[in-house]
Amino acid sequence: MVRIFRIFVPGSVLVLLVSDAILLYTCYVIAVLLALDVDPFVFLRYDNGWTRIAITAGSVMCGLYFHDLYTDVRVRSKALLVQQVVVSLGLAFLVQASLMYFDSQDLFLATWVMVEGSAIALCAIPAWRVVYGSVAVRALGSQQVIFLGVSDLVREICAYWSEHPEIGRTAVGCLCDGGSQGAIEGVRCLGGIADLNAAVQRLRPDRIVVGMQERRNRLPVSQLLELRLAGIHVEDVAATYEATFGRISTCELRPAQLIFTAELGPNRKRVLLQSVYGTVMAAAIAIVTAPLMALIAIGIKLSSRGPVLFRQQRVGKHDVPFTLYKFRSMIQDAERPGGAVWAKNGDPRVTRFGRWLRQLRLDELPQLLNVLKGDMSIVGPRPERPEFVRELDQRIPYYRQRHCVRPGITGWAQINHKYGDSVEDAVRKLEYDLYYIKNLAPALDAIIMFHTAKVMLLSRGAQ
Repeated sequence: MVRIFRIFVPGSVLVLLVSDAILLYTCYVIAVLLALDVDPFVFLRYDNGWTRIAITAGSVMCGLYFHDLYTDVRVRSKALLVQQVVVSLGLAFLVQASLMYFDSQDLFLATWVMVEGSAIALCAIPAWRVVYGSVAVRALGSQQVIFLGVSDLVREICAYWSEHPEIGRTAVGCLCDGGSQGAIEGVRCLGGIADLNAAVQRLRPDRIVVGMQERRNRLPVSQLLELRLAGIHVEDVAATYEATFGRISTCELRPAQLIFTAELGPNRKRVLLQSVYGTVMAAAIAIVTAPLMALIAIGIKLSSRGPVLFRQQRVGKHDVPFTLYKFRSMIQDAERPGGAVWAKNGDPRVTRFGRWLRQLRLDELPQLLNVLKGDMSIVGPRPERPEFVRELDQRIPYYRQRHCVRPGITGWAQINHKYGDSVEDAVRKLEYDLYYIKNLAPALDAIIMFHTAKVMLLSRGAQ
């Protein structure tokens, strides 16, 4: 796995991204050779040809990304794959039509180049995906990993790796003193902790992950040091968990890990930079979407009784409460009978027009005002209500640590986890929030905002 833009990306996904880009470029270059009467070299070199093809290839790859084709590289349905590629090519045609509408003649491809190049890509991309998913992933190889000790985190990691070979890591065995009771399904037991050197000599692993729950007077420190100096990578299971899932587990998190880590955010300079570009973006988006917000306000007034805006107290940075603004999507006085409750899937309090707003995330637009006021950021942990914060703080360790940064309209937890209506969901979202706080950076914010567009277009996770 490779760390890019503060997130861990499997090597197989990076190779697939590069190979798709090269393949799409090749398809449209072939189309230039077939469809144009002019010298192809002149078109590519002096008539902005490379840029025109780059726009088209990028549009197709965005379509593939929106269909989660860079999340799981395996082909589960060939018919569905072809359908997804067709839609992605349709997105490229839509982009080209937009360029023609705005008379950007130096950026769009000729019609027959688009048609022929897309026809070639429709055959080439699915065929390459089938080959890559079945052959190339195995050809790239996988890191061999031995787990020293067995814990719940180790079990969760091993189960995920077995289901996702594109991660590029394989658990070849585990060492524990629990006998058969400590064994992991599908992973060979290599003996006890004392058998570490023998197991390493026999299997020659690339990596050793320490997953022992009780380490005092049991951790073979000298042996691990010798193996590390011999070139075998040794890491704690918490680091492996973070790289695998993109979140920080709270199950075995100790205060010392937070206090003494050099990477834990938030970095003051990055927070200041985030405040600057967040305010600029909020102002720009508010101006662009002002006509849409006016139409939404009219729709709310016509569809149900009550105010257009919904105001609610939320907990912000350093536990300071603030008033959050949203377009009202529920009936008026929705909580008066029973007090504060989480919204649930298919909540009967949501109006018909409000359900549409929630699916498209348009009810969140007034929070741009919260960003301009300094209460929120574009990206950050989701702000919760004071009633829920008090309850969750008593039940979940480290919950208040998520309030060390400004809350956000969107965030790492929102794009990686469904809408939560339970304590278990709150724990999982906290793990994503801690990862975000640790890795807060403009590059990570950019990825989150790009992925949020995908979530909005596909109407995922709304309730």
